[in-house]
Amino acid sequence: MPKVIMSIDGAVVQEVALTKARITLGRRPYNDIVIDNLAVSGEHAVLHTVGGEVFLEDLNSTNGSYVNGQAVKKQLLHNGDSIDVGKSKITFVDTGGATARLAEKSGNSGGLDIFSGSVKVLSGAATGREVALTKVVTTLGKPGVAVVAITRRHHGFFIQHVEGKGDPALNGVVIGSDPVALKNGDLIELAGTHMQFIQT
Repeated sequence: MPKVIMSIDGAVVQEVALTKARITLGRRPYNDIVIDNLAVSGEHAVLHTVGGEVFLEDLNSTNGSYVNGQAVKKQLLHNGDSIDVGKSKITFVDTGGATARLAEKSGNSGGLDIFSGSVKVLSGAATGREVALTKVVTTLGKPGVAVVAITRRHHGFFIQHVEGKGDPALNGVVIGSDPVALKNGDLIELAGTHMQFIQT
C-alpha cells in the first residue's frame, strides 16, 4: 500500500496510507491531508491513484507543488520522491506497488542489475551481519526510533530518513528526508549502530 509521510523541519508529523483513488492536500479542513500553513492554498494539490500508479496534480495553487525540487503540474510519483507543499516536506513511499515493480522491471532490462550493494553491521549484537540490497527499497532501523530507506535506482543507491526522531547520520552528517547518494565505503550510523555501505 503506497503512503505519504509528511514532515516539518525534519520531524514526522503525519503518515497517510493512500487507500482512496483521490486524496486532496490543502489548508482547508475538509481536505484529506490538512496542511495548516499560509503558503499552502485552500485546495492545493491532489494525489490520484490510477491502476496502481500514483500521480501528484497541482490544483493551480498560488505557490505551486514541487517534486524533487522541480515545479510540477502533474507528475507520476516513484518510491522515495520528495514533494514540497509550502513548508511541509512529503515523502512518497511505495515499497510494493506498481511504481516499485516498474522500477524493478525497467532496471532488469536497462541496468539495475549491473551492480549490487549491501550494508554490513560494524557494531552491536549483529556485528558482521550483511544485508543485501536486492529490493528496490530496503528499510533499516527501529520503528519509532529511527528508520532509513535505501532506494536502488538505475544509477546507484540513495539513502533517506523516513521515520523516527533519532538522527541517522552518513559519514557523520545527519541524514534528512531528501535522498542522498551512497558511495562505496560510506559509514551509516542508525539508532546507535554503525554500518558500512558496500557497492560491488
